Amino acid sequence: MREAVGLAERVSSTDANVLITGESGAGKDVLASFIHWKSRRAAQPFVKIDCATLPGELLEAELFGYERGAFTGASEAKPGRFEAAQKGTVVLDEIAHLSIDAQAKLLRVIETREFERLGGRRTIKLDARLIALTNVDLAQAVKAGRFREDLFYRLDVIHIRVPPLRERKEDLSKLIKHFVKHYATKHGRKLDGVAAPALALLQTYEYPGNARELGNIIERLVIVAGGKSIEEHDLPLGLRAAVQAQRSKERPRTLAEMEASYIADVLARSNGNKTECARILGISRKNLYEKIARYGLGS
Repeated sequence: MREAVGLAERVSSTDANVLITGESGAGKDVLASFIHWKSRRAAQPFVKIDCATLPGELLEAELFGYERGAFTGASEAKPGRFEAAQKGTVVLDEIAHLSIDAQAKLLRVIETREFERLGGRRTIKLDARLIALTNVDLAQAVKAGRFREDLFYRLDVIHIRVPPLRERKEDLSKLIKHFVKHYATKHGRKLDGVAAPALALLQTYEYPGNARELGNIIERLVIVAGGKSIEEHDLPLGLRAAVQAQRSKERPRTLAEMEASYIADVLARSNGNKTECARILGISRKNLYEKIARYGLGS
């Protein structure tokens, strides 16, 4: 994560296109904001466009704007997001969701740094920093024919990967502390923090939803905590169960557990025949019955 932030800080002083990749909730949009606020464009607009939520037929109008009469319902002219981002930064979130047609139009804008509104003839010069975000492997999308190769290379001038939270467990304690303070202030709660047993569980959980999921969990805990600190019993049952399953998977099995598992396997292979099972194991029937009783393997 330090490498990602360091690269973001270095690139912020330039106008190079940036491609930020990573899993959903990992913090791609936060890093994009960081680049903008560290740049010479910090005092100018920061415009984010969610390509996944804009229908294909509306995307062009949203990006480039339109003139009055450009299409049915266009009763007045409207500037697009690119115009709104002039002198600042435009962030294209979930860029892999763009249609091939939209990708071609975006490529032209990146190459020429100019565009026209729908229904207009006036060429508008684009002066904005471009940052693209995606949780999709664009190189694979190019191979599959879902993403233009030329657009990929135009965007991939500086590539920053935001690692998932499970790869940066050392960040968890600081993130938890930050979220507790933030949501306690937001909801008017006075909390001393997180008790050690609860903190241990929170630091073990894998967080498939990354930092976004962590933030949501902490906000819930801040609200439901009945005492002066967040305790283990305040944690969601699903999180506790997931951690328990994870710990049991990671914990080396004891000799007794391995023996019980092996005996159960041999019993199954012997179709429950105790004499045959004892023969395979190399022990007496009496010894076998003692082990079956000890490990609760049935009679």
